[in-house]
Amino acid sequence: MLSTVQAKLLIVDDLPENLLALEALIKREDRQVFKALSADEALSLLLEHEFAMAILDVQMPGMNGFELAELMRGTEKTKNIPIVFVSAAGRELNYAFKGYESGAVDFLHKPLDIHAVKSKVNIFVDLYRQSKAMKQQVEALERSRREQELLLTRLQATQAELEQAVRMRDDFMSIVAHEVRTPLNGLILETQLRKMHLARDNAAAFTLDKMHAMVDRDERQIQSLIRLIEDMLDVSRIRTGKLSIRPARFDLAQLVRNLVENFAQQVAAAGSSMQLDAVGPVEGHWDEFRIEQVVTNLLTNALRYGAKSPVDVRVYSEHGEARVEVRDRGIGISEDNQKRIFQQFERVSASQVAAGLGLGLFISEQIVSAHGGTIEVESQIGEGALFRVCLPLEAAQ
Repeated sequence: MLSTVQAKLLIVDDLPENLLALEALIKREDRQVFKALSADEALSLLLEHEFAMAILDVQMPGMNGFELAELMRGTEKTKNIPIVFVSAAGRELNYAFKGYESGAVDFLHKPLDIHAVKSKVNIFVDLYRQSKAMKQQVEALERSRREQELLLTRLQATQAELEQAVRMRDDFMSIVAHEVRTPLNGLILETQLRKMHLARDNAAAFTLDKMHAMVDRDERQIQSLIRLIEDMLDVSRIRTGKLSIRPARFDLAQLVRNLVENFAQQVAAAGSSMQLDAVGPVEGHWDEFRIEQVVTNLLTNALRYGAKSPVDVRVYSEHGEARVEVRDRGIGISEDNQKRIFQQFERVSASQVAAGLGLGLFISEQIVSAHGGTIEVESQIGEGALFRVCLPLEAAQ
């Protein structure tokens, strides 16, 4: 409301009785009157306060009212304050013209007309309050505009995130459908083949050797499905902060040695070879199941993207860390892709060589990070890739 805006008025006169009389004339509860006996005193007040108007006596010792007005007009803080001159000099001196030249908005002659003074002061106080109210409205509108722009920016960012999430969901569902269908198709074909043999009473199809082969194929397809499900469950656990880590002391070199031996069949199927360099024990407190999960993922990727080239595996300790390195000499990873491969659903390539859900490296990094360690990649296109897992030898807090 305009009436709540406090108006400050400045009156300047070298005679105290004139100041008191003028103050009594214009003072009200919603106004604050400041008095100055000289131009110098007035300047100090002008620099300290914001005034709705100033009433200046023309004839003062030292700096007169005209000179004070010119100083006010030349100062940024005071140049817009309405100035009313008051003078006891006769009209023949043409002071009014000089006052207007100095930047005054009005000129009053003594003796003052009480009603005229009150009316003019009321007008300038109202103008000041309206100006302040308008300024507050403009500031409020500007704040509202900035808030709306910020909200719009956030909404646009949220929309982009949602669109990205929808694309990721669609891509993920497409990948899941493809990856799940592959082992299921194998199981379905095996089942149909067995039903056909049974329908024909073909007992020769169920010899012991053939049964062993069937069971092995079924087991591989089932394990493939289990890995897909476990990956999706691990992502859910990571998102909810429920990925469990149960550290116990074990030999990392022995764990990797066992894994390399277990990968013999996969290595042969990939037409590759795998060389292990693990001289002595590398012991520490880690979750054996989770670390096995990480190394298994790195070995699988090395065979998948290694283009049938040899895979080198190394286990050693350095700078207070246990390290596992897996190097292949396959297609390599571009610099841009190296920044993406540890994200969810990211795969090295959109070609057929890129199998899986694109979760393995994301999960691996989360597991290593939960141990207080890091996982790094060094690669160039066409020159293979080196993945390095670094785990603290001391138990993580």
